[in-house]
Amino acid sequence: MIPKEFDEILARTLDDGALSRGEQQALRALVADQDPASLPALRSRAFAAARAAVDSYEPGVVLDWVEAVQRVLAPPAAELPDAEALFSPGEGVRQRLMGLFAAARRTVDICVFTITDDALSREIYEASRRGVHIRIVTDDDKALDRGSDIADLERAGIPVRVDRSPSHMHHKFALFDGRTLASGSYNWTRSAFLENQENLIVTNHPQLLRQFQAEFDGLWGRLG
Repeated sequence: MIPKEFDEILARTLDDGALSRGEQQALRALVADQDPASLPALRSRAFAAARAAVDSYEPGVVLDWVEAVQRVLAPPAAELPDAEALFSPGEGVRQRLMGLFAAARRTVDICVFTITDDALSREIYEASRRGVHIRIVTDDDKALDRGSDIADLERAGIPVRVDRSPSHMHHKFALFDGRTLASGSYNWTRSAFLENQENLIVTNHPQLLRQFQAEFDGLWGRLG
């Protein structure tokens, strides 16, 4: 039904070759509840109306009109997601992760191949002690190695699920309060910040948060 109403508004506004404030408001109200995915089709209808009107109006008038319509149909500008990249060796990545744990208030989902960095393990434990709900998914290849902190964290009451398949759960990411994602090549080990060339990206990008949360939840369910 909206294309018909939309076309009627376009026809009315083209009659005087201008898009008044009231007409802009009417147009915005009409499309306000539409799926953003439908807006390109509506913009195409506006361009079609402009092409049909070229012979009846001054070209400049039609151009001004179609530009005004397109501004009304432009999707609202969304805030760009924050993102930062950090690199090791050096303390930068490690300190950023520790800060994310210190700032966590509700949940942290950790999906890492191994944890042997005692400083990070202490932050995990402290967050859990504050009441933050923490879940850990890891791999069995390193879980029983000397220096692994997985068993200690599990004994502290933190839920842990281990991939014991012949292949490896080789992810290195964590989700903090469902609002911040930290992911990269960085292993949660001392050698990662002391010696290795590693990277970590920290972002609040909504689509990435959804995708990584779905990956974590899927692994958590399968390994339960």
